[in-house]
Order: sequence, then structure tokens, then C-alpha cells
Amino acid sequence: MLRSILLTIVAVFSLHAQEVSNDYLTPAFHEGRRQAVRSQMPPNSVAVFFANPVRNRANDVNFHYHQDPNFYYLTGLKEPHAVLLIYKEAEVVDGVAMDDVLFVQQRDPLREQWDGYRLGIAGAKEKLGFSNVFFNTEFAEFKTDFDRFDQVLFFDLNNDVRDDARNDADLFSLINSFRKKANFPADFNLEKTSLYRYIATSEAQSSANVAQVLTRSLRANKDLADDELLTAYQSAINERQRTELKQQMFAQLTNLNSQTLPMIMDGLREIKLPEEVALLKKAIYISAVGQVEVMKAMHPNMSEREIQGIHEFVFKKYGAEYEGYPSIVGGGHNGCVLHYITNDKPTVGTDLVLMDLGAEYHNYTADVTRTIPADGTFSAEQRAIYDIVYEAQEAGIAASVVGASMRTPHYASVEVIVTGLMALGILHDASDVRKFFPHGTSHYLGLDVHDAGTYSPFQHNTLITVEPGIYIPEDSPCDPKWWGIAVRIEDDILITNDGPINLSAYAPRTADGIEAMMRETSVLDAFVLPELDSLGQ
Repeated sequence: MLRSILLTIVAVFSLHAQEVSNDYLTPAFHEGRRQAVRSQMPPNSVAVFFANPVRNRANDVNFHYHQDPNFYYLTGLKEPHAVLLIYKEAEVVDGVAMDDVLFVQQRDPLREQWDGYRLGIAGAKEKLGFSNVFFNTEFAEFKTDFDRFDQVLFFDLNNDVRDDARNDADLFSLINSFRKKANFPADFNLEKTSLYRYIATSEAQSSANVAQVLTRSLRANKDLADDELLTAYQSAINERQRTELKQQMFAQLTNLNSQTLPMIMDGLREIKLPEEVALLKKAIYISAVGQVEVMKAMHPNMSEREIQGIHEFVFKKYGAEYEGYPSIVGGGHNGCVLHYITNDKPTVGTDLVLMDLGAEYHNYTADVTRTIPADGTFSAEQRAIYDIVYEAQEAGIAASVVGASMRTPHYASVEVIVTGLMALGILHDASDVRKFFPHGTSHYLGLDVHDAGTYSPFQHNTLITVEPGIYIPEDSPCDPKWWGIAVRIEDDILITNDGPINLSAYAPRTADGIEAMMRETSVLDAFVLPELDSLGQ
């Protein structure tokens, strides 16, 4: 009987699912992204990218490996202990002109039997389309003289990387090799160097912005506050003094530059190419289906963890490899915790359940939130709050247009929430709105759930979230009848020249639409497992 029920569940979910196809990004995509980086690099420079570290869960068990998003964007490689070099001008090594070089792990039949297949040199050339591939053990002695470049571009180096004593080419060793090859000073201070470069290369007309950045940096970092040049620049009274100090800072700079590369990558990843949009649409649709199936299956005796499990089953059914971030399922007052991931409430009762989950499909992640009544019907108080958030989101989505800023949808949403909460007598002063709406409305979405971007005016094919919320924890300064109500509605919005497109619209957003969906029959209604205390008896 149980087997037949499981088969029925699989059959019903197959109505949505399609056969998983080979729809990963192509080598041509990654090569094009490397070319785009190269086109924005300064003359006579080299860019250095490292793969993500392997993270340990406990003892001899590691977390599932997840590649650094920038590294994946440029290579397609999913393996650790790798390095990518991109040259502005072709680098000639042993008579071969190279635009870029990839260093990968060696093939190892024993390790591959335990940990999985490795590409090796031949595989990286065949599967990833690289012309120049070497073993990572060759990086330390590779014939690239970093001293000859005007600028060596890199991201802040991980300082929490484990040293695997059995591996002389692990990430720890690769980073140390880079430090030696690039002649990092023993007292190298990345934050100070970045601030020196920022100030030294700034224009006179941007002095006010520089002063703001410097003030924030000195407040946040005591070591910087003790730096003589920085404190002198802060107290300079005229442009002549500032110019002299900028010259002194510039004289102390080496060719090590950790500012330019993040800016290049932010600009590239902010605007999604068609291939990326296609994968994001799949991740988002999968996530929306998960929300719909939970709406159908929800009942008051469900636990938060069971709700999470239904979502994640749908993700896996569609071929999504992972979740884009830890799943958030908060019933009642748990929903007031913005990043609540404990998900251990045994029954959700008649509470609202806030569900913020996103499938990760081929490295691209969705981020979709719905808030629904566990018993299928909004109470008067729940609906009153829900409708305010819905109208706030409508305003935020409408404001998400080409040329607007990331603040535009936020301000539109805040205005609606302030008006609504004041009408209910919950809010008495508009300046206190952050007590009930403490976060921003939007962020970029892509390879990261909080994706890279420049925060400049929106352009065509920018993808953002619009996610206003109202959270009223216990002991809030309002009528107790509102306590424990938490509502967030989040959709993934593609900004286009023709206006915003809601990619997660498959999951109902209106209170009436949610209640109607919750009245539909769920295949999971017939899914009954043995009682736990009867197992094994």
C-alpha cells in the first residue's frame, strides 16, 4: 500500500516535471565571460581567481562542495583546489601565447573512488573548453613573473582555509604560493592598501565621498585609525594638503590591487545574459511549485520541518541540486526572526507560516517567500496585515523599472506599510516603521542569493527580489491581538525595457488566491507513514 502511494505521489509531481536535460552553461558562455573580464582589466595586468575552500562539517565529514560563484561564472569548474589566471595581454610561456590559464587537481583513482570524478587536464580541456590547463602542483613554479605587471588583480584572500598536510597543492598551499610569487609584504594590510588606492586615485571633486568612506573606515577599524597618513588626510583643511597626502599614499602602493576585480565582476554579474535568465527561470518556477504544493498539503498538525521537507522534495524532483540558502519555515512568532532556520516547531496550529525558500538549479538560485494560514483561512487580523504587505509589494514591483535604483521599490513599499500600520493603530510615528519592517525590500539574485551588483540604476535584464514584510513580535507596542503575526511576500522580478516581469507568479500571492489553493486536494493527503514508536517492533 505504501509503495502504491509513493508511486502515486511521483506520478502527480511528474505532471509538472520535465526530463532533466543537459542545460548547463556552455564552455562558450564561460569563455565569453573571461573575455568580458579581460576587456575591462587595466593595461599590463593579470587577474587571479581561486576556487572556494572545502568546508569541514565535523571530524572527517565535509560539507558538500560549493564552488566560488565568480570562479564558476568564469570556468564552469565545480572542483576545489584550483586557480585561474586571466591576462590583459597574452602571456607567452615557453613559447605559447596564453590569454588565460587554469590549474586543476590531478586525476587520482583512489581519491576518485571515495570522493568522485575529477576532470584532470584532459577533462578540463574537453569539458570546459580551456586551451591552457596545468596541474595545480605546477602553479608554484609556473613561469609568470607577477612583478612585471603594473597591477595584480585579486579578491580578498581567504584567511580561514584549512591546511591539508597530505596535499601540497590544496587551496592553502596555492594561496601561499601566490603570496610568494606576488611578493606580498610581510605586513601587508589589505584594507589599508585598498583605502590608500581609493584615496590616491580619487578625483578632487569626489572629496566629500572620500571623506565619508574614510570616516566610516576609521571608526570601524582601530588599526586604520592609528595610521598617520589616513588620519592626516582626514584632518586636512585644503586641497593642497590632500594632494600631497595622496601622493604619499600612492608612493606606498605596490602592484597588488584588490579593488578593481570586485568592481568588474559586480558589473558583469549584475546584468544577466539570456543563458542565465533561462536557468534562473527554472530555479524560480521550481520554487514556486514548491510553494503551491505546500499550500495544498498544509494542515495545522504539520511541523515546520515537514513543511520544509515538502519544498525540498519538489526541488529535488525537478533536478535542482541544492537549496540556494538554508530554508526558512517560521510558524507564528518564529516568522518574526528574519533568518529563522531552526524549523523545529512540532505543529503550526492556526498560525501564519512564513516560508522563504529557493531552489538552486545549476548554480543559480531562486528566492521566493509566501506566508499562509496553517488552517487554510486568514483570521481578520492576519488578513489585515497580509493585505498591507501585498499592496506594498505591488507598489514595489511597479517601481522596479529600468533607470530606477535599488532604493526605489523600497521607498514605494515603505510608504504603503507606514500608511497601513498607522490606519490600524499599530504605528503612531512614521519614523518608527523599522520596528515592524526592519529590512530592505530588494537585492540582486543570481549565482548568489544576495548576488553581486553595482547598485547603479537598473538596466535591462537585472534580476532582483521585491520582499516587503511586517513583523510584530510579542511585547510590541500595540494591541496584543497583533502579536506573533509575521508576513513576508517575496517574488523574483526580471527588470526589462518593457517593464518588470514576476518570474515567481505561479505561486498565488493574494489572500483569496492562497485560500483557494489551500482548498485544493493534495496528493500528500494520502501519504501516511508508520508511527515512529511502532518502528522496529
